[in-house]
Amino acid sequence: MRDIQELTELEIDRIVEMAWEDRTPFDAIYGQFGITESQTIDLMRRNMKSSSFRMWRKRVQGRSTKHSKKAPEDLLTFKSRMQRGIALNKMPKR
Repeated sequence: MRDIQELTELEIDRIVEMAWEDRTPFDAIYGQFGITESQTIDLMRRNMKSSSFRMWRKRVQGRSTKHSKKAPEDLLTFKSRMQRGIALNKMPKR
């Protein structure tokens, strides 16, 4: 488990982006960055406006695709179509 304070600004931006995606489970964030679901929620709380955080929590809470154990068995990937241009956690300029 990694401490949130150790994360760079680029890593935080990428975690926020992954957390916003509906099909990216918290397990994928843990696997890539070493932070747990509760740490991800805390990071989102600290880096978003309160209204945006509440909207995100309402949408994510109980969502089966955000929790690998609840996800359908045929869900084999957590990569969204928006991630095609992402390589090594770097987004191309749009």
